Amino acid sequence: MHKRLNSTYTVESVTSGHPDKVCDQISDAILDACLTEDPMSRVAVETFGSHGHLVIGGEVTSKAKVNYSKIAADVYRDIGYGAKLDIHEYLVAQSPDIAQGVDTGGAGDQGIMYGYATAETPEFLPRGVVLVHKLAKGLEDLRRSGAIKWLRPDGKTQVTFHEGKIKTVLVSCQHDKAVSQEEIKKTISEMLILPTLGVEMDDVGILVNPTGSFVQGGFEADAGLTGRKIIVDTYGGLVPHGGGCFSGKDATKVDRSGAYMCRFVAKNLVANGYARECIVSVAYAIGHIDPLMVYAADETGKDLSAIVKKHFDFRPRAIIERLDLRKPIFRQTASYGHFGKIGLPWEEVVKLK
Repeated sequence: MHKRLNSTYTVESVTSGHPDKVCDQISDAILDACLTEDPMSRVAVETFGSHGHLVIGGEVTSKAKVNYSKIAADVYRDIGYGAKLDIHEYLVAQSPDIAQGVDTGGAGDQGIMYGYATAETPEFLPRGVVLVHKLAKGLEDLRRSGAIKWLRPDGKTQVTFHEGKIKTVLVSCQHDKAVSQEEIKKTISEMLILPTLGVEMDDVGILVNPTGSFVQGGFEADAGLTGRKIIVDTYGGLVPHGGGCFSGKDATKVDRSGAYMCRFVAKNLVANGYARECIVSVAYAIGHIDPLMVYAADETGKDLSAIVKKHFDFRPRAIIERLDLRKPIFRQTASYGHFGKIGLPWEEVVKLK
């Protein structure tokens, strides 16, 4: 394994009002609603939104009685959008071919998952990832608090580092059409970028709404789809990604639970002093209980797999039990990253004996 953090890299985040993130939140809100009534629910919900229309599709096997369209409309309104959506549902039970493997405790799909942690920040995440999420969440906080009244829900942030220092900050924020671009840049610089970056503003290039206008946003401007922000959800593209998204999937889907377990293991190896940077990977075959591979390495490439196998069980049911993944905790993960947040079970630090 090569050392993860190059001297030059760029990471991005998006606000909760970004159309892809709207879809992620709807999918995870439906998952939470199912788990609230039936913790054994199997859920794989995809959401697609575009220009006044919303399609909810996928597979749900659950005893829960859930009004999918109401949940979607409530999430959309809670994010800050007032327009009415024409909502269509296309949901069926889980395929019996898949279910027969999951019923025995096997993985709900094949695939490779990765987890990562670094001692670089208190969040055990790369500094750029932490900062870019703070900028995006800061946009939402300034909007919801009323501190900047012309802000609207959609937005993106991006940070570029060069030789370990912040080189460029980019903020794109949806806004009321009456506000000038000069006011937008001045206000965002003073109320968001400067407080977030602090004294590091010297020689930093600042770009705010580089197209010159961002009045249309959300589904009015662009389509959205569950699972299209997997790099924002994880580690900013600074380490590998297995390819599967998280939102809308219950924990029998190892795309989600396996990735959470990899993060849990990587963070605890760093927290317990086994590495300064750690990457963990696991691979599954659909229907198989035992993973096909579990591998971990530190920043020098030292193999830590034996330590992982001694302390951690990557069988799907064991992951669900250890991380308590049958609880309705997932909508909070659907914005501003799935990692580094206080209170999530895969972020817990435990002592390895």
